[in-house]
Amino acid sequence: MGPRSKRTSYYEAAFEDYLRRKGLPYIAVDEAKKALFAGAKLKSFDFVVYRPQGANLLVDVKGRSCGKAASSNATLPNWATREDIDDLRQWQEIFGGGFTAMFLFIYHWPSSPDQSPFRELFQFQERWYGMLTIGVGDYRAHMRARSESWGTVHLPTADFRRLAKPFDECL
Repeated sequence: MGPRSKRTSYYEAAFEDYLRRKGLPYIAVDEAKKALFAGAKLKSFDFVVYRPQGANLLVDVKGRSCGKAASSNATLPNWATREDIDDLRQWQEIFGGGFTAMFLFIYHWPSSPDQSPFRELFQFQERWYGMLTIGVGDYRAHMRARSESWGTVHLPTADFRRLAKPFDECL
């Protein structure tokens, strides 16, 4: 598995590097692969990650920064658009029962790794990252409006901390 033909996000590049270093089989859904679904009017997700057991993962990467004042009790941004949620749910239906759709929130951690709220941090191009995942169904069930004009939603901090889990727990 080579690198994506076109990296659209620094966060996606960091996640892809993580997958490669862990030896996890995946397909990066780039513009060329999106042509397979030319008739679909859905926003694409970013990766299909194959697991040795259990459902494979349809991953929509959401890159977020923790800010300069990051600490171990930092509030982690977890917003998405309503369109993201609706489209990712439809992709899960298209792929069927052998796939689970999820958001992967990947955070750039600007502080010392020992001050991180993440169980695991990894380094990519001299920057530290932490990752948390949440299934699209759980996200949808607990989401709250963030901005009606932008069509964005989020999870309250307590719900996000309770429901989100490290990516390696999905494997």
